[in-house]
Amino acid sequence: MKKKVTVGLGSCGIAAGADKVYRKIEALKKAENIDFELHKTSCVGMCYNEPLVEVEDDTGYYMYGGIDEKKAVEVLQEHISNDNPVKDYVVLSDLFHTKDAEYMEGQVKIALRNCGYMDPESLEEAEERKAYQGIKRLVNESVKSKDIVEEILNSGLRGRGGGGFPTGMKWRFALNNDSSEKYVICNADEGDPGAFMDRSLLEGDPHAVLEGMIIAGLAIKASHGVIYCRAEYPLAIKRLNIAIEQAREIGYLGKDIFGKKGFDFDIYVKEGAGAFVCGEETALMASIEGKRGMPRKRPPFPAASGLWKKPSNINNVETFANVPWIILNGADKYASYGTEKSKGTKVFALTGKINHGGLVEVPMGITIHDVIFKLGGGIQNDKEFKAVQLGGPSGGCIPAYLDDTKVDYDSVNATGAIMGSGGMVVMDETTCMVDMARFFLDFTQKESCGKCTFCRIGTKRMLEILTRITEGEGEEGDIQNLEELAYKIKDNSLCGLGQTAPNPVLTTIKYFRDEYEAHIKEKKCPALSCKQLLTYEVDPEKCTGCRVCAIKCPVNAIDGEKKQPHVIRQEDCIRCGDCYNRCKFDAIVVH
Repeated sequence: MKKKVTVGLGSCGIAAGADKVYRKIEALKKAENIDFELHKTSCVGMCYNEPLVEVEDDTGYYMYGGIDEKKAVEVLQEHISNDNPVKDYVVLSDLFHTKDAEYMEGQVKIALRNCGYMDPESLEEAEERKAYQGIKRLVNESVKSKDIVEEILNSGLRGRGGGGFPTGMKWRFALNNDSSEKYVICNADEGDPGAFMDRSLLEGDPHAVLEGMIIAGLAIKASHGVIYCRAEYPLAIKRLNIAIEQAREIGYLGKDIFGKKGFDFDIYVKEGAGAFVCGEETALMASIEGKRGMPRKRPPFPAASGLWKKPSNINNVETFANVPWIILNGADKYASYGTEKSKGTKVFALTGKINHGGLVEVPMGITIHDVIFKLGGGIQNDKEFKAVQLGGPSGGCIPAYLDDTKVDYDSVNATGAIMGSGGMVVMDETTCMVDMARFFLDFTQKESCGKCTFCRIGTKRMLEILTRITEGEGEEGDIQNLEELAYKIKDNSLCGLGQTAPNPVLTTIKYFRDEYEAHIKEKKCPALSCKQLLTYEVDPEKCTGCRVCAIKCPVNAIDGEKKQPHVIRQEDCIRCGDCYNRCKFDAIVVH
């Protein structure tokens, strides 16, 4: 076979320099007339190893990781020209085991089945990997709408955007409305800090999402589709629009699609301005209509009165990406993965203090421990695992001693966190849980649309208390006040943003109350993270008097003669930590 070189050009790869690597390989191919095929793909999930370059030859495939322009030249010269793979750079291969193999072997890819394995801008490659075969079967066999809905219902697929509502039930509500005009909406307004599941799916396999929406259109008898995607995802939007245009040209979108008379369905992309609240379905629809993105009371629910007051069905990117696979492989096959109440797989974005940061898809029911330590490679720098934040700003912190918690809706909810859309932020012993709660609440407070008094003002008051605590000004009663405010905000806010905003605070109080008390009563941060609560001192037995710390101190708060132990004037120290970072003799002690 002709050698094939493929470069991963997802956002993570491009950020790591993959576009430069691609151009270098392309230039070498032309300049030296090297005979191989050069292809593009998206993210395969191993973000921690980007840029990734895969080489396929007669012997098998080799995935090279951490490839820069210099290494790319070496790979081309040795592997392509001399048939000598550069094994030092190989992170995956079907010929021998690598240290990164477990990252991929522990996954079951359904939603991500094509991401990193095809050119996302090629309809031909998508169809080679079974794109649009599901909808073609439904059309050719004249499967009734109610039977499509029943298949999705039987699969056990639940909404992957965070709510976990049964997808088939949602579709049934919309189908039962006899309106002549209905909408299928894809929620791609992924706003959680540390989450990039939907972006990667749209960049890597846009046709899977389009096909899922078309199937939904056939199932609920809708003729309009809208993808609401935040404008911060330019590459995803670009590839979506390319895919939509390709589908229109071949007759997969538009009028009488797939040769079925009367089956009209088209899709367009609506770019959002990046408001977190627009991830809530009623605020999202208001934004599509050109209004300010603010939630409204329900009922009526979107299935009865949604976009433009027409019956509408809203699912997120990952949910739609699962649909074609279910139609092709059957509800029973999908339901064979997962647990009794949480079927199938779930995509997670692994971020934070973890060795293998990236994208994984695992069967429901796997434990948090296995995700972090088997797939994620454990904690960076051999630090101690402390907690994991699931569900983003709407979720909660699960402590290390609960790492045997199964990743399914019921088990995660029992901890006080939520599954959410799939963000998994890992924390180690250096993370202050009070400051972590403050970080997430700062985010939700800024993103509140302001419509509800409890959300608008209540989150502000909570943030003020948390800020005081992390600055050493916490008072007795602050924890009780936080809890009281939290429950009032949860009970009285209109939409999911306000109802879940207190979750990070409540879970950190539940599992890490001792840290709150240390901040308030002892004016100490056990994680040595909160600057205002730290004290930097010089250990006279280790100090050599080199004067580096004194010279570099931005406020000249360090006294001492050369070759004599130094002293930090506490009244002038701004706790920047510069002395600690610069000392080569571990003479700076942090309390």
